[in-house]
Amino acid sequence: MKSLREIVAEFQKEKKALGHFNVSDSNQLEALAQAAKETGLPVIAGLSEGEREFFPLSHARSLVDDYIKEGIIMYLNADHTYSLEKVKAAIDAGVDSVVVDGAQLSYSDNVALTKASVAYAQAVGASTERDIIIEGELGYIGTSSKVLSALPEGVQVTEEMMTKPQEAQRFVQETGIDMLAPAVGNVHGMVRGGDPKLSIARIGEITAAARVPLVLHGGSGNKEEEFKAAIAAGIAIIHINTELRLTYHDALSGSLKGDETTPYKFLAPAVQDMKTFVAKRLRLFAGQ
Repeated sequence: MKSLREIVAEFQKEKKALGHFNVSDSNQLEALAQAAKETGLPVIAGLSEGEREFFPLSHARSLVDDYIKEGIIMYLNADHTYSLEKVKAAIDAGVDSVVVDGAQLSYSDNVALTKASVAYAQAVGASTERDIIIEGELGYIGTSSKVLSALPEGVQVTEEMMTKPQEAQRFVQETGIDMLAPAVGNVHGMVRGGDPKLSIARIGEITAAARVPLVLHGGSGNKEEEFKAAIAAGIAIIHINTELRLTYHDALSGSLKGDETTPYKFLAPAVQDMKTFVAKRLRLFAGQ
């Protein structure tokens, strides 16, 4: 199977993006696998620090490897990782990529954490022949994965608050990251009444300056046309979490209203609904 780096490069040439979906258990992972199999498209499963406390990376890695043996193209990402210790633990657990989240730190501390993470990934890769991608974050976009009545306190979506192209270029050069997650009007979670609009112009400017693949976090709630424009401007991977959680919650709530007590029976509709949602997003991001 091709590496994540190779797949991203192929998709970028064709103006496509990969879908990244956060998972908290094996049911969500199964939905991702079914969607990837149905569409024939690659998918990235991500676990944040909180998610992997409940669903360990070692468990997810074993399941992902089993899906790969079945011919499914799936990659494993350690999403939103806040310390070098946990970056190292994720890499040692066998992930394909790590999101080093120093966005709330000072610029210098963000650079230091991210640069050290790149160095560790490269050292492990050199000794094991693994191709481990390190993604850095520049620009704060919140941390929620919920439906919000308003933007989180302190989060503003203005041109001034977005990641600046020159800063992105400097950050990439100083850290050596493989991918960059910028603030371009995106927010984590979903805002009732509609998420702020993405700045397609800023995405294009950062793409030209940074010269590494860009990752859009907080994709839940954005409109299809925005995704298409963002991909055309340089977005290579799109993260979805809240919408998948809502799909899981709503389907499971419906199942539990009845008298069914067999877990694999009341869980099946939720897996099916999540699979349908993920497949639709994968096709959209791939221009299908």
